[in-house]
Amino acid sequence: MRNLLSKKDDLLNNFFGIYVVAVLMLWIKTYVSQQTQFDLGVEGVIQQFLLLLNPLGSAMLFLGFSFIFRGKRKYTSLVVVYTLMSILLYANIVYYRFFSDFITLPTLSQTQNFGDLGGSVLSLLKPYDILFFVDVFVMFYLRFSKRIQKDTKRFGYKKAMAIITCALAISILNLGLAEANRPQLLTRGFDRNYIVKYLGMYNYTIYDSVETMKASSQRALADSSDITEVINYTKANYAKPNADYFGKAKGMNVIYLHLESFQNFLIDYQLNGEEVTPFLNSLAKDKNTLYFDNFFHQTGQGKTSDAEFMLENSLFGLPQGSAYITKAQNTYQAAPSILKDYGYTSAVFHGNNGSFWNRNVIYKSFGFDKFYDASYYNTGTSGDMAEYGLLDKPFFEQSQNLLSSLPQPFYTKLITVGNHYPYKMNQDLVTIDKANTGDASVDNYFQTARYADEAIEQVFQQLKESGLYDHSMIVLYGDHYGISDNHNAAMSQVIGKDITPYESANLQRVPLFIHVPGMEGGTNHTYGGQTDLLPTLLHLLGIDTQQFVQFGSDLLSEEHHEIVPFRNGDFVSPKIYSVNEKFYDNETGLPLDDSQLESAKTIKNEVDLKLQLSDKVVNGDLLRFYKPTGYTPVDPSQYNYSKEDDVESN
Repeated sequence: MRNLLSKKDDLLNNFFGIYVVAVLMLWIKTYVSQQTQFDLGVEGVIQQFLLLLNPLGSAMLFLGFSFIFRGKRKYTSLVVVYTLMSILLYANIVYYRFFSDFITLPTLSQTQNFGDLGGSVLSLLKPYDILFFVDVFVMFYLRFSKRIQKDTKRFGYKKAMAIITCALAISILNLGLAEANRPQLLTRGFDRNYIVKYLGMYNYTIYDSVETMKASSQRALADSSDITEVINYTKANYAKPNADYFGKAKGMNVIYLHLESFQNFLIDYQLNGEEVTPFLNSLAKDKNTLYFDNFFHQTGQGKTSDAEFMLENSLFGLPQGSAYITKAQNTYQAAPSILKDYGYTSAVFHGNNGSFWNRNVIYKSFGFDKFYDASYYNTGTSGDMAEYGLLDKPFFEQSQNLLSSLPQPFYTKLITVGNHYPYKMNQDLVTIDKANTGDASVDNYFQTARYADEAIEQVFQQLKESGLYDHSMIVLYGDHYGISDNHNAAMSQVIGKDITPYESANLQRVPLFIHVPGMEGGTNHTYGGQTDLLPTLLHLLGIDTQQFVQFGSDLLSEEHHEIVPFRNGDFVSPKIYSVNEKFYDNETGLPLDDSQLESAKTIKNEVDLKLQLSDKVVNGDLLRFYKPTGYTPVDPSQYNYSKEDDVESN
């Protein structure tokens, strides 16, 4: 026994011994975390082995840099690197709990939003999270305990190089096995899940940093010839207007109602025998309303901002981060600027800070004339406030006078916040009971959705009373999912079936309503997504989109291509779904048989090309090289959203 204790003391009194302990602890913690905290879809012996292997090479390599230092500084550097890697791992765990995704370098530039997230972040923390840092406390003990003798002699250069070489060899073996199991892993990296599954959390961070730098350099390297391929593609995929609908809303006002976190399963859903969204259910049956029941959100990490970005531009959001944050200074040919040439005034209404999602900057690049943010609203009443701004009912009530004051015709968007994670609401405001799944987010979701439904009914009534209703096109759309994959167990109770990958794709439907006075309505089963909204809207207004660079197509056109790409490269269509690069029959929900795989792979290649070309436009800022005939480019310097200046000008 004394010999064993002596060997343990010798191990900890030697820097290399502490390095080995650190590597083992970080390796085990990262493997267990990747296995239990993320849904990576690990299958087969090879993938399981890679999940076990990938943290080892990373831990050895990054912690091995401590050998560069001398004396006690090598202990300090080891603890610092260990702590930073632990923080990175834990930050991704918390981020994944809501977004089912991983942090990217561009998302770190969204810190201006963090001040508004308070309660949402706290709701993601778990009591057991302290366990993720027990090993960090151990490392601090080993560094500062006087019971541990510090080995101050220099570690040999050759020994250090041998350790680094071994770490690199493990990482290279990891990459080789990953490429063999999943070819073109790094060149087809639309889905971050694959990178983490095969290469691990820390190598994913390196990959993401490289991809971000590559994207940032694209603008500097782009020239006018780069837009040619894009123009040829969008013109070849243009869908001409449907004569029955073209111009049906010509000259009308446009009012977008942005429905936060609203999923389509809520429509006609009954909780304990009671309709959750009675007004929206009735709107779907309105004779002048088109209701699309196969409409999908296509957002990525930008979530709400991605939805807006696609709505205004018919361009996809970025694979990492939010274009609202990283590409706000780009040249765009967005809906407000297009409609300005047709006499439209444009405005956005939102009861939150104008800086949230960098809206007060990018809206200028889109050409919005007005942005009514929280400074225009009375937000002093605590009972009227949600975590992300003014609750929907007081927001709509206070917006009415601002809306009515705009010169007509106008193009406007009102952004709601009441139905937002974590779906907490003052119980004095609710009119429906919670669900009873045992999952707080899912159970609360029905109460905030009902509140949003009542607020929408209120704004419709306001529009009728103000006289705007009869000559306005009103468009309602869900921006992204409300309940993430992390709540599948509870959601299976809600929808009454297991949440398979196929059913998870179905849950990405969000509602789309287009109400036009005098237009024949009904339920439309066309498959479409948020990039399709702009061309659909413009054709209803009687404006042909052929000359514009748009990656969606008119949902009402007979030439509309019913393939809906998701940001990670998956897709849905009337016949085939692609989920995590597996293909499913949309009629049965079962994997495709071999005879259908070729056509599925052809569609997948089309989806990848569309995403690549859209990214090329955004990252390269290519629209600065192209001006459609008759279009007036935006000059962002001409816009000022300050309330004080707005009052003076009026």
